[in-house]
Amino acid sequence: APTVPTGGVGCAALPAAGELCTGGGTPEVGTKWIKPTGQDTGIQIYNSLSRSKEPLILGKANVVTWYSCGPTVYDHAHLGHACSYVRFDIIRRVMTKIFGKEVVMVMGITDIDDKIIKRANEMEISPETLARCYEEDFKQDMAALKVLPPTIYMRVTENVPQIISFIQQLITNGYGYATAQGNVYFDVRSRGDRYGKLRNIYPETQEEFEFIDKRHKKDFALWKAARPHEICWDSPWGKGRPGWHIECSTVSSLVFGGHLDIHTGGLDLAFPHHENEIAQCEAYHQCEQWGNYFLHSGHLHIKGSKKMSKSLKNYITIKDFLKEFSSDQFRMFCLRTKYSSGVEYSNDTMNDAKNILHIIRSFISSANAYMKGQFNCDAIREDELWEKLALTKTTVEAACADDFDTPRAIRAILDLIHYGNRQLKTVTKETRSPRSAIVFGAIVSYMMEFFNAVGVTFAESQVRVCYKRDSLVTVRSYDGTGDL
Repeated sequence: APTVPTGGVGCAALPAAGELCTGGGTPEVGTKWIKPTGQDTGIQIYNSLSRSKEPLILGKANVVTWYSCGPTVYDHAHLGHACSYVRFDIIRRVMTKIFGKEVVMVMGITDIDDKIIKRANEMEISPETLARCYEEDFKQDMAALKVLPPTIYMRVTENVPQIISFIQQLITNGYGYATAQGNVYFDVRSRGDRYGKLRNIYPETQEEFEFIDKRHKKDFALWKAARPHEICWDSPWGKGRPGWHIECSTVSSLVFGGHLDIHTGGLDLAFPHHENEIAQCEAYHQCEQWGNYFLHSGHLHIKGSKKMSKSLKNYITIKDFLKEFSSDQFRMFCLRTKYSSGVEYSNDTMNDAKNILHIIRSFISSANAYMKGQFNCDAIREDELWEKLALTKTTVEAACADDFDTPRAIRAILDLIHYGNRQLKTVTKETRSPRSAIVFGAIVSYMMEFFNAVGVTFAESQVRVCYKRDSLVTVRSYDGTGDL
């Protein structure tokens, strides 16, 4: 089993406790959220900490520090996971491509966990082999969905010394305690009324009550004593492995120190996982507010069912989905709903996404044909089209700045297409009407720019990514029309 030194481990890698606590600002009456100081981006964002829209204020001008909860790599990722990652990828792209922000994103990879150990034992392979296999599988899935990779991935198993150091500091600061059995817990009561910022956001979540050597039932594990024949590491408390919540707190602190702009994850992670991350980081860094904005994505639901999940056995793997639909079709499916809302997956909702893509592609094709002189139409009311284009740009940018309201942005573009199509009616007779190719060129250029920004491709031909026997392969060219 892996071993690490037991004294002073990883201390140089972590920021000193109490440093870099720059959440800033003064608490507003009646809220648990502290408004940061820094650069106001002009973007309004729904913050789970305050339960309301707040101005996105960055500690460092034009730079967004972002931590994303990553996968526990013990099985194939499913469409529920895909929905969350694609939605946040759209937000990231909007921030960078439309608002010009530089995003530094860290994603944690949970590569040691009860589920990983159990699955590895069932398959008679090592937990490390299993985790590496499904980590690569996850990355292939994300690439197939055109999800941008984070700036850096952080594996739990590569940061165990730093996690031990983090736990030691929590104990020193009076927030953690070790037991005779070799477990270490976070003392929730030590947080007083500061614990529970994200409680009740997702009421179906369960707290951790499985351990019997805790002082209080709400205390949660920082370090788990080793069980027989399990992978483990040496620590000041004996052999064991990290608890779940401490992983994210440690690796995010390694990169970002005591201040974080944005933290994202699925709605079911708000409590207790994100709550416990907050408790750990604020206790370690001795600060009032570690993360300024928590964004949670709504769940994907199967029609007539609860959320898609492995525990309910009602899931569709990303690989199986991509045998029937394209990544652009799924991305349009995500663009059609607010990232924070639940969304129903069904044939109807996927057909809706496919139809919207068809409408957009058809308009681009018609506009291109008109610009090439391939058909005639009556005189174009050019001034009205320029005015409509300007209004659409304003509406789309305003929608994106309003908590990334992509459904409103899509509606504005579809309205522009409808307006343009009304003027692109083919006439059979030869006309001497002046051509207005430039305005249609500007409309197409703007639409292509927007959809490229959010990760949807409208090229004349594109390569479809498919799966065959769980291997990533490239198949036939796709011209963007009809079903895949």
